[in-house]
Amino acid sequence: MTADEKIIVAGDVVIHPDDIEENFIRSSGPGGQNVNKVATAVQLRFDARNAAGLPERVRERTIALAGQRATKDGVIVIEAGRFRTQEQNRADARARLTELVARAAEPPPKPRRKTKPTKGSIERRLKSKAGRSTIKKLRGKVEGD
Repeated sequence: MTADEKIIVAGDVVIHPDDIEENFIRSSGPGGQNVNKVATAVQLRFDARNAAGLPERVRERTIALAGQRATKDGVIVIEAGRFRTQEQNRADARARLTELVARAAEPPPKPRRKTKPTKGSIERRLKSKAGRSTIKKLRGKVEGD
């Protein structure tokens, strides 16, 4: 995947390369002395609030699902430093962004339909309550004759 390619997440959900900004920073991950010299970690910034390829519902859900990773301005920041190379970290950050937007693009769950207990289950519950009540009443003090 090149830097200029659109990322197609779902039917009408597309991440344009103009909405993504990548900065390379020093990583704290694996690499020994190499991590002190080379900027291999990537900090991906995705402007979700102004993204042209996201419908309004997906845009709002993406920002909500991002949680702490989203700024007040609606920019999602993803840092990837798991790997030793820039290319792998860049691919990892883009994959995580794609997964986040894909979760936001899923249709909302169907509303829950309220159900009522059956007549038989209500009767059984009341019968067991009455039985339990009788047992507890019989535990009282015994009166002598």
